[in-house]
Amino acid sequence: MRTSFFISAAALALSACGDATPPPAPLQSTSSDESGWSITPTRDLNVFFDCLEAEDITLVSAHRGGAYPGYPENAIETMAYVLEQTPAMVEVDVATSADGVLYLMHDDTLDRTTTGSGDVDGLNWLEIKDLRLEDKDGAVTDFNPPRFDDALAFAKSRTIMQIDFKQSTRFEDVVDEVKRQGADNRVVYISYSMAAARKLHRLHPEAMISLSVNSQSELNRAVAAGVPADRLIGFTGIEDPRPRLFSLLNDRDVEVIFGTLGGRNSIDREIARTGDEMRYDALADQGVDIIATDRPLEAHTALEAGNSGPRAGLCGIAKS
Repeated sequence: MRTSFFISAAALALSACGDATPPPAPLQSTSSDESGWSITPTRDLNVFFDCLEAEDITLVSAHRGGAYPGYPENAIETMAYVLEQTPAMVEVDVATSADGVLYLMHDDTLDRTTTGSGDVDGLNWLEIKDLRLEDKDGAVTDFNPPRFDDALAFAKSRTIMQIDFKQSTRFEDVVDEVKRQGADNRVVYISYSMAAARKLHRLHPEAMISLSVNSQSELNRAVAAGVPADRLIGFTGIEDPRPRLFSLLNDRDVEVIFGTLGGRNSIDREIARTGDEMRYDALADQGVDIIATDRPLEAHTALEAGNSGPRAGLCGIAKS
């Protein structure tokens, strides 16, 4: 994408962080919903991404909303906390209650991330809404599972939301809510198969779709299946970066997502252990347009240090 200004005081400070990251977080949001950064595409979402490409900007996407100590995954309060400090996309998981209410939850059960238990689709919304969310260390917070419609409304004029569909959730129900809120240019649907991508495109032709793409032939198959390249974002895995694939996708007007997230062997964990924060910026240099990460604050700081992070006043990105 561009030559990084690698050596800077900020970069040196980042390298010294090591296992001290992530930074401590208060248990409650410290500012209003409107403060911090915002991403507001004013036109088609592909045009927004083309603008970022032209400006050599790489975005971070906060996995499950960007969980930190005191801020649980898939919570509106967590997204607000991240957006106070970072112009990030947010990725969320949408489950469905027994009585058909869409809400944010990753697991198939409520046990790990809430004070409740049982299947995510085994209880009615009235039994779910007052549960308290737990952060990744198991600490109980004052936050409750949010409805999807409320989370989508929160994202308006703030960010772009990537939507991951859980097994309990129908594509049609999510698409209907996105259309009802007029959110065509601020969502990306996540698909895990060609058939899913084709169905999502049929349901919502204007929307963009994230699809795993590992080769030119896979991209060609997706286009042949009826999903235009300018509606696709190519997810390229979470292991080894592949600059040649990144270049191929960018040449076809397909944005590149690469994930540093994952379990104990993830790139995020390795960076936290070694303190080599500028690996995030190296991914931008290799052609990654969006870094999907469990460490959005640290990743954005590294991108800023390398002059590849978003800047206020460009492409609908603002800071208040």
